[in-house]
Amino acid sequence: EDGKAEKEPRGEQRAPNGRREEKPRFMFNIADGGFTELHTLWQNEERAAVSSGKLNEIWHRRHDYWLLAGIVLHGYARWTDIQNDGAFGVINEPFKGEASKGNFLEMKNKFLARRFKLLEQALVIEEQLRRAAYLNMTQDPTHPAMALNTRFAEVECLAESHQHLSKESLAGNKPANAVLHK
Repeated sequence: EDGKAEKEPRGEQRAPNGRREEKPRFMFNIADGGFTELHTLWQNEERAAVSSGKLNEIWHRRHDYWLLAGIVLHGYARWTDIQNDGAFGVINEPFKGEASKGNFLEMKNKFLARRFKLLEQALVIEEQLRRAAYLNMTQDPTHPAMALNTRFAEVECLAESHQHLSKESLAGNKPANAVLHK
């Protein structure tokens, strides 16, 4: 009304009747239970893409979605077919800056293969977790593997708490060395 454009909140826009409407947001997830590094990668990539304003130039979750969609359509490891299909052009965007390098296609295909391997691993874990939930499988605290896990946690905690002793011992501190060996 006063001549200035009001900035809309992210994911919202005004409908013709003046009400705010939520724009459908991109939603894609693989519930791997934290057993892979996928979600950490997605967080870091999303942060880098958003902060730089280069959502298409930095590989992130949306590219993974289109990579999987391309594999569903064209087949396993058909990287060239996927890249040449205009519908999946978004997966070519992050590589545009590297196009002048001599081994560009090899680098690109290796990246896609590695990324797909990570996605495949996360999808397998998601399916295993789904099956375990469906079968109401729970961990048996009396199982020897659980005792091993508890013991490992104790040893790891002890090692972390005595990390300073290791540094002191290496520096020539004899009492620290004696405590470390004990």
